[in-house]
Amino acid sequence: MLLVGTALAGVLVGASAGAWFVASRAPADDEDASRAAPVFLPMESMVVNLADSGGDRFAQIGVTLELENAKVQEQVRAYLPNIRSGVLMLASQRSTAELLQRAGKEKLATDILAEVTRTMDYPPPAESERAQADVPEDAAEHAPARRRTQRNPVRRVLFSSFIVQ
Repeated sequence: MLLVGTALAGVLVGASAGAWFVASRAPADDEDASRAAPVFLPMESMVVNLADSGGDRFAQIGVTLELENAKVQEQVRAYLPNIRSGVLMLASQRSTAELLQRAGKEKLATDILAEVTRTMDYPPPAESERAQADVPEDAAEHAPARRRTQRNPVRRVLFSSFIVQ
């Protein structure tokens, strides 16, 4: 009888612990799901002369930035003139042949993300991870707060239109 009572108590304690664990995790999962929903910030379309010889080729490019959340949107908007200028400079260095290939478009998107990261004074993703691991505590105190504590809130660069003529 004592053995059955002990076994039953063990099962009840285990079931209670399991139910508590599942119940305590549910709100965190909901928070993660709401945080994971991206926000998209479209930029005005841009027309740029390409770097082909003769200078008679151009591209019209529509860029949309995928942001981490809605709070970041106003912060990024404050930098849009600088970001737009950087995008125009990057695109004008490309040739028609380069931009007609998928790899060329992907490289441009990667370069635009790096430009946004630089403009907003965030460390590049690889540098950010390395910096957090390698920087001594006293050196981190003298670093700018954003570089020390935040990662880039711009997740990706997407093209909403891409015309090369």
